[in-house]
Amino acid sequence: MKNWIVSALFLFFALAGYAQAEQPQTRKKVGVVLSGGGAKGVAHIGALKVLERAGIPVDIVTGTSMGSIIGGLYSIGYNAELMDSIVRDIDWSTVLSDKENLQYQRMSERKKQNTYVYSRAIMFKGSNVEDGGLITGKNLGELFENLTAGYNDSINFNHLPIPFACVATNIVDNTEYVFHKGYLPHAMRASMAIPMVFSPVRLGDMVLVDGGLRNNYPVDIAREMGAEIIIGVTVQEIERKTADDLSNTSDVLLQLIDVNCYNKYEDNLAMTDLAIRVDTKGYNAASFSKAAIDTLISRGENKAMEHWDDLMALKRKIGISNDYKPTILQPLNLNSNTEEMTIQSLEFQNMTANDERFLRAKFHLKEGGTISPEQAKLVETSMRVDLFYKTASSRIIQTEGGCKVVFKADQKKNSQLSIGGRFDTEEIVAMQLNADFPIRASVPADIDITARLGRRMMGRIDLALHPRSFTRPSLSYIIRYNDINIFQGGEKDYNVTYNQHTVNLSLLNFYRRNFDVSFSAQWDYYHFRDLLINREQTGGDEMLENDHYISYRADVNYISEDTWYFPTRGARFIGNFTYHTDDFTKMKDDTGLMDVSAMWRKSWTSGRFTFQPTFYGRLLFGDHVPYALRNIIGGQWFGHYVTQQMPFAGVGHVEFTDHHFVGVQLQGQYRMGGSHYLLLRLAGAQHAPKFSELMDHKTMLGGSVSYYYNTMLGPMGATLGYSNKTHELNLYINLGLEF
Repeated sequence: MKNWIVSALFLFFALAGYAQAEQPQTRKKVGVVLSGGGAKGVAHIGALKVLERAGIPVDIVTGTSMGSIIGGLYSIGYNAELMDSIVRDIDWSTVLSDKENLQYQRMSERKKQNTYVYSRAIMFKGSNVEDGGLITGKNLGELFENLTAGYNDSINFNHLPIPFACVATNIVDNTEYVFHKGYLPHAMRASMAIPMVFSPVRLGDMVLVDGGLRNNYPVDIAREMGAEIIIGVTVQEIERKTADDLSNTSDVLLQLIDVNCYNKYEDNLAMTDLAIRVDTKGYNAASFSKAAIDTLISRGENKAMEHWDDLMALKRKIGISNDYKPTILQPLNLNSNTEEMTIQSLEFQNMTANDERFLRAKFHLKEGGTISPEQAKLVETSMRVDLFYKTASSRIIQTEGGCKVVFKADQKKNSQLSIGGRFDTEEIVAMQLNADFPIRASVPADIDITARLGRRMMGRIDLALHPRSFTRPSLSYIIRYNDINIFQGGEKDYNVTYNQHTVNLSLLNFYRRNFDVSFSAQWDYYHFRDLLINREQTGGDEMLENDHYISYRADVNYISEDTWYFPTRGARFIGNFTYHTDDFTKMKDDTGLMDVSAMWRKSWTSGRFTFQPTFYGRLLFGDHVPYALRNIIGGQWFGHYVTQQMPFAGVGHVEFTDHHFVGVQLQGQYRMGGSHYLLLRLAGAQHAPKFSELMDHKTMLGGSVSYYYNTMLGPMGATLGYSNKTHELNLYINLGLEF
């Protein structure tokens, strides 16, 4: 009996030991901590690539500022390779601004956005203007909304695929606030709200800005969440700046932020098991160019690879074998941007009943209908542009058999103010201001006021209605003061100054995404003031006569180009037919003047090179062509000095040409680096007094070479050109957006 008991005990312990040997060994929890640093934080992606390659499991992620963005996305399944593609594809110049997405705007709004260097929604609370930053962060918020689709409800961040936390700073009492739950896009947005640059995020009685001011490298938060092993990636300056390094306003502002980012840094660094300290010398928080992103990701990857042996040793400390490979997460399987879903319910938050009816009618929104994410973006744009809401968002929540769609609006804007400035060698300095005011009515409307200051001055007021269809009737009054030098064969011939008054009534004005079509009636009055002239050359006093014209216009615009100034794909077409009269039906008791003009441009790209042919022209049919309506060529842009102006490579100043003009321009555009462009233009044209004589006259030829640097303030560069019309080299320098 005793032997039986001993044998049983022996067998029990043997089996228990065998079972214990077969059970997986419990490993330690690994926390990854990602520091703040603005653009420098994209280096985290390179480091995460190496962690995945090394087979390091990640159980907890914490981050601050850019670290909160990379960490937040990683926690919901965006692996390092996927994030690498995302940050390279993002148009950071748009995301880091409050510009609307050009893809969803009508032509007038697209032009406005590419005219003004800075726009600001003005909102009043009592007597104070709200926001608190140069950039409200609208586009950043929308980006985070899109990337975190599927996790847009208020949630506990511990329940994400990888538990996550991020840090913000409450500037009300200068305390650290840690997001463990809430609305993930808002948490990420608050954590990177650089003071004075981005507007803070308001949460209850807190005003939250960049978490780097209190805890830029939150190892302590990861420890509190249960991390036993810490792998940290930091992009803070290894060598701190000296007095000689602080040479401009930008350096001083960034230094104020950097010095605060050292709060708790040394203590948190001491709690790190493996610190990957990436050298980001030569780059700063605003280095979002494609070349900078490529270099920073590579530096992060290279620095992490230097710690490869340390990572292998760390795996043993974690309690896993060298060949252990964790499952690489993937984000939720999201719907494509164009996939339509059946609408089961619609919800309009913070909007008036009139605004809801407007959107339902304009976009045919109804229960039982269909909608796609792309269509929802169109609705958001209309909420901001037509209904004047400061921000607008949409959420498509999948339900059984369809979806629930929620459109949410913020406070309405009191006005939208915009400012633009430029310098060129023709006009020297110019400035343009714009203010857009909404009119509260059952049919949305707005008044748009524009003032241009410079050698050419202009004042304009537009009243536009936004009915529930894709039409936009408008009434405009424009007064221009022009001071223009007219050249002949490259030599200055005379100078003319005049006032032009214009009233335009457009009752049929509609658009469909890239198309904009309008039919209007227009009255113009020209009052000539001063004329310094060679009378024998130009015909004498006829040019001094003040006159008025009544015109009927049909305009067609199409644009699918990806950018306004340096497109690499897409096409643009501008077509106009105008019938000019001086008494509603005739011109000088004869048939009215028929004016036909068109421009078509197409871009083909291979690598960094874009080939862009342009065909254009203007034909005038009638026995009487007034001085003010004659064909004018020269300069860089269509309609820059006068409405009918057509550019021609090698002709730097404006010159009159014959009544029938047809031209072609072949442009080669080469992108050097991220924002540097080299342009080569070759142009040819035929012109004649009569259409039938176009091919009888000498061909006009010209060419130019340009270098431009595309900045957030607009293109900055120079053009050197020559033509057989001017017979001399012409240098043109431009700094800023065109208006």
